[in-house]
Amino acid sequence: MKETFQEQLQSLLNCDLKSLFPLARSMNRKLKFFVGPTNSGKTYSAMSELKSSNSGVYLAPLRLLALEGYEDLKENNIEASLITGEEQLIDEDASHVCSTIEMLDFNLDVDLAIIDEVQMLEDEDRGWAWVNAIIGAPAKTVIMTGSVNALDAVKKIAQYLGEELEIVKFQRKTPLKVLARFTSFEHLEEGTALIAFSRSDVLKLKQRLQKKYKVSVIYGNLSPEVRRDEARRFREKRSDILIATDAIAMGLNLPIKNLLFTTDTKFDGKSRRKLTVNEIVQIAGRAGRYGHHQVGFLGATRRDVLAYIKEEFEQPIKTIKPPFNVKMSSDQLLDLSSHIKTNSLTKILKFFNKNMKFDGPFKAANISSMIEASTIVDNKEKLTLEEKYLLSQAPITAKSTIIIQAFDAYVAAVVKKRVCRYKPSITLPKKAITQKDLLLVEDEVKKISLYLWLSYKFPDIFPDYEKAVILRDSFNSFIEKSLKANLRADIEKKPISREFKPRAFRGRRD
Repeated sequence: MKETFQEQLQSLLNCDLKSLFPLARSMNRKLKFFVGPTNSGKTYSAMSELKSSNSGVYLAPLRLLALEGYEDLKENNIEASLITGEEQLIDEDASHVCSTIEMLDFNLDVDLAIIDEVQMLEDEDRGWAWVNAIIGAPAKTVIMTGSVNALDAVKKIAQYLGEELEIVKFQRKTPLKVLARFTSFEHLEEGTALIAFSRSDVLKLKQRLQKKYKVSVIYGNLSPEVRRDEARRFREKRSDILIATDAIAMGLNLPIKNLLFTTDTKFDGKSRRKLTVNEIVQIAGRAGRYGHHQVGFLGATRRDVLAYIKEEFEQPIKTIKPPFNVKMSSDQLLDLSSHIKTNSLTKILKFFNKNMKFDGPFKAANISSMIEASTIVDNKEKLTLEEKYLLSQAPITAKSTIIIQAFDAYVAAVVKKRVCRYKPSITLPKKAITQKDLLLVEDEVKKISLYLWLSYKFPDIFPDYEKAVILRDSFNSFIEKSLKANLRADIEKKPISREFKPRAFRGRRD
């Protein structure tokens, strides 16, 4: 009997997630969870298995980690390809792939897949990628690595899949101790990392401390290349101390002896709140790197902060609870568009979030950046729904005027099918004078990342891949030099000139 419209809609809105990945379902997979704290060797062990496999894929949470995995394989004479949103180094003879997790190819079957930092499935904006990878990675064996707070989540997903799960527990290789007294800025040891939770605070601390110490800095707005350079300076002892945000909590192996919190609060995008035990444990675990120090020390630069950090650190970590976020698939997008009769991506995303139901411990969720992007693409005529959905997944941030202006112009180029050359929005002087100057250049690097991402999706429209990479290297070099210099917090009379060139954004030929 033929289904009515309402019955068809109800069928569409009730989804068995595992059925969306038929290749994985056909492979009789075995799941492994290498679980343990930071500095326990779990990822090292997983990579060792990858190197001995006939074919495999390493799925990284960061472009920096994907690159390091790729270089590790190449150094061991294993042919590999690197695939991220901005770069694809394809070796046709390679049997191994290192990629960011969002770039997983669900149609490429391999012997082994590594899903790194699996506790990221809790992340509000990116957790869907870990959920999809756990359920859909087409590999005979899937090794997940992560902290113990993800153990129950992994068990629940394995139970939903009906697949065998082996749990391998790892212990930390060096002890981690809490310091008895707070540490003043005047008495910092070499090999100390200071933790702040904003770019502004990191740079203020740098300005304050660089008169006495050689300083490296790491924060989220820096490109992976610059983070790597700053980490290398600290690792090679060309700097005495590292000042960083929680960006060091994942993906950087650093010879930190003492890790000191400068505050016990952070702004999480919605409000300022106290740090959680999970956050403290993840960050603190970077101290006492095995092979560099026999013990790691955790502390703070204020008495009250140390008291809070010590109390929280001794608490049990909080288990990740279901439901876990799921993002709309392309097929679901088209089906929902047909049923609710709209071409508005924003309306479809909101309908999906409100009405979609999943079997198992999952829930429909939208990514905040996709909602922001959807309002831009919905204002452009002549875009197909598939193009809108693809463009809404571009790496943009509403915090940057440069990025939003560029994205709007790039979308217009896609609409008009007109070639868009890369033109920078700023002109570099010899050096940055203020923190604001530096921020403009950091945003320009993000704009380049956006252009590179688009160059893979629409190569005929965005052909300046090589030029953009060269410019990215130039801007990154400028940032690296600026971070070694004295940057002022105040606004100078001669900041970097902002030469916005909308004609270049609109894709006119030069």
